[in-house]
Amino acid sequence: MPKMKTNSSAKKRFSLTGTGKIKKKGAFKSHILTKKSTKQKRNLTKTSYVSDGDLGNVQRMLCIGK
Repeated sequence: MPKMKTNSSAKKRFSLTGTGKIKKKGAFKSHILTKKSTKQKRNLTKTSYVSDGDLGNVQRMLCIGK
């Protein structure tokens, strides 16, 4: 059986915390920022965790778990 390959795009976008959660950066913060308020841009800077619905797909891409 060959080794599992980690999805290259996923390993650039997600990181694992010490407790096993998967961190991600939010969207909508790369361009067209002039029309967004300072408060919105500040809140978009923060990282968040992958939701439960997407967790299985992300774990499969990162070869975590089974």
